Amino acid sequence: MNLITLENISINYGKRTIIKDLNTAIEEKEIIALLGANGCGKTTLLKSILGLVKPRSGTITIEGKPQSQLKQEEIAKIIGYVPQAQNSHFAFTVEEVVLMGRTAHLHWAATPKEKDRKIAHTALERLGVAHLLKSSITTLSGGERQLVLIARAIAQQPRCLIMDEPTASLDYGNQLRVLEQIKRLKASGITIIMTTHQPEHALSIADRLLLLHQGDLIADGAPETTLTTTNLAQIYNLPESIIEQNFQFEKLQFHSA
Repeated sequence: MNLITLENISINYGKRTIIKDLNTAIEEKEIIALLGANGCGKTTLLKSILGLVKPRSGTITIEGKPQSQLKQEEIAKIIGYVPQAQNSHFAFTVEEVVLMGRTAHLHWAATPKEKDRKIAHTALERLGVAHLLKSSITTLSGGERQLVLIARAIAQQPRCLIMDEPTASLDYGNQLRVLEQIKRLKASGITIIMTTHQPEHALSIADRLLLLHQGDLIADGAPETTLTTTNLAQIYNLPESIIEQNFQFEKLQFHSA
């Protein structure tokens, strides 16, 4: 059974169509990368899967149930969300941030219990940042902050993680650290859906690619077959000659496992 199915999904903002009649299915234990130019609908598509944006038409099914019949906390127990790392204006400790991931499992107005703290601590240990437990989120580097946000999502104990440009604004070393953690999450059985502006990242870790262009899904398949010069030229509105000069397919290795 597919974990998530999207059938004939169309999404509008006002009179503008963002996603057009999109069909795809997300299987368990795979990494899916969404590529496309800014404004092509990547983030909107993620928000629709999370239940934050309602499609104009079509059906989203999660674990065999229509998304429309699921409460937001039920979706949160299945799908975690990792936003782009941004500077925080609130001096929460790392522990407090990760414990926010337990919200879907708590009753209204309940406070985290020892079990929740253990789950939060385990998530931090899993990502190698347990030593930051009592640190303020405002003092962390971009890479550390991104790993803490991933830990918060893991603390939800979801079956799937949605990541919106998880390596954005990170230096090269932290990009590789985050990508390595994504591969480890997949190996542990978690499905990953991520957006990226880096085709090289998609090639290195993804099992499948979804290429979006002006709201249309123009390719859905293995990186080796979908990430072609023609497709890249189309989604980024560039001549194929520029793609060929700047993107060396034959030099890239495939590490998805």
